[in-house]
Amino acid sequence: MESHKVVSREEWLAARQQHLAKEKEFTRLRDELSQQRRELPWEKVEKKYIFDGPNGKETLSDLFAGRSQLIVYHFMFGPDWNEGCKSCSFWADNFNNIIVHLNQRDATMVAISKAPLEKLLAFQKRMGWSFKWLSSLNNDFNRDYHVSFTPEELEKGEMYYNYRIGKFGRDEAPGLSVFYKDTEGTVFHTYSCYGRGLDMLNGTYHHLDVVPKGRDEAGLSYPQEWVKHHDRYGD
Repeated sequence: MESHKVVSREEWLAARQQHLAKEKEFTRLRDELSQQRRELPWEKVEKKYIFDGPNGKETLSDLFAGRSQLIVYHFMFGPDWNEGCKSCSFWADNFNNIIVHLNQRDATMVAISKAPLEKLLAFQKRMGWSFKWLSSLNNDFNRDYHVSFTPEELEKGEMYYNYRIGKFGRDEAPGLSVFYKDTEGTVFHTYSCYGRGLDMLNGTYHHLDVVPKGRDEAGLSYPQEWVKHHDRYGD
């Protein structure tokens, strides 16, 4: 960083304008990609899932809360874990306070994890979050949306995640799934993403992408090695 190129105001402006042209091209491509995402075909959700939540037993249809669109964050928190994944917690810190705005655009957002509800609520209280969090401990939701793996899959290193068979280091994985409910109450699965596809949900990363050091993760053993639960950064 100390040897970074320094130029005159005129040279800086010329370089910035050249890069701006690329940024505008990227914005247009992103808009095009987003439109194509919205045009993807849907699949009807045939299975009836029952979740344990703060309001008792609720179906997937119930989670829409009177809206037509539902965003589900698949939060990594296994049944035998003592706390939620630190990386998923990093994401939750970024989406917790935006849900009120999503609601104004006919969208509800919840988190769903495999851990029992009492563990979820205790960890949620510790972290100071307000988003709705439900347990899928007693249904196949996590398996059906490819974010929970069996001991046999872990042993073989053959998990179906992010639309391919490969290795994943834990029995739970992160993801995002989107659903739509029509006026007759039929629920459709419209989209799911995993891995780097989740980057667009993390405002912190987008802010880091504009500072000189960027995400500054190149020398780490894995990209989010630096991340901690937000109540542990002073440890």
